[in-house]
Amino acid sequence: MKRDPQVMISVSTAMMLFAGMASAHATLAQPEAQVGAAYNAVIRIGHGCNGEATHTVRVTIPEGFYNAKPMPKPGWTLKTVRGSYTKPYVSHGVTYEEGVQEIIWSGGALQDDWYDEFAFRGTFGPELEAGAEFYFPTVQTCDTGQVAWTERSAVSDAPAPSVVLAASDEPAQAMPMHESAMLGDLTLTNAFAFATLPHSPVAGAFLTITNDGETSDKLVSASSPIAGMVQVHEMAMDGDVMKMRELADGLKLPAGETVMLKPGGYHIMLMDLKEPLVEGEAVDITLQFENAGTITLPFGIQSRTRGAGHEMKH
Repeated sequence: MKRDPQVMISVSTAMMLFAGMASAHATLAQPEAQVGAAYNAVIRIGHGCNGEATHTVRVTIPEGFYNAKPMPKPGWTLKTVRGSYTKPYVSHGVTYEEGVQEIIWSGGALQDDWYDEFAFRGTFGPELEAGAEFYFPTVQTCDTGQVAWTERSAVSDAPAPSVVLAASDEPAQAMPMHESAMLGDLTLTNAFAFATLPHSPVAGAFLTITNDGETSDKLVSASSPIAGMVQVHEMAMDGDVMKMRELADGLKLPAGETVMLKPGGYHIMLMDLKEPLVEGEAVDITLQFENAGTITLPFGIQSRTRGAGHEMKH
């Protein structure tokens, strides 16, 4: 059965008028995404049904968003409804002809005065229109009532959670520090770098990488306009001495596992710095993965006292 894409042109004026109401609605944590790119959807639920607790959250996955994978929630039962796409999608040599069309979390007890998030990931189709708004209709069900966030209009009293699509050749909104970005089967979070003193030649950068795929990947290289050279390093004990070395063959990312780049362990070394890293600003670092491809992320700069207190020496 063919379903029309649930896409409507964004009405920016209406969005501004109703921005103050956003906290009362079901909304997406990241309001902007990129056509043809992966997207980590986090739907925020801020209240129940006229005072009642929410026990079920049901999200419809419209045509145009494929390979959707929900995140399980402790204390909730997760179910998906699958179906055929109106046309196949091809990504990294894999053809997707069917996939998840509905996600249901049930059996929970989200009280009216509590807040929670329901997450899933997937990819937007390359045929979608840049500048359009894409909706994920969401329904909360309680004991005797429900709240349906299903209207595809920013001026509705019950708008569906939505995201504005950017052109595939334009960068989406920069990832806020400590939030996530997606590239293929990889989820990248907590990207930060240490601030440096004036004339310091090196700095350390860190992040967490989760490989949700069925095959391993590898961080093979990194680069940044602020550094003459960038390498992937590890700190390891050699007898009684902690030594740093370059991972010339790259950092392995096993399937289904999370790898943390952190002070005292794996990290990205920025060398021959062209200017100091200033706390509160951000530095762009481009990461090249063996399978997932390339992504540029803004690494928020923080002081060493806010980090792990690890002094990076080279």
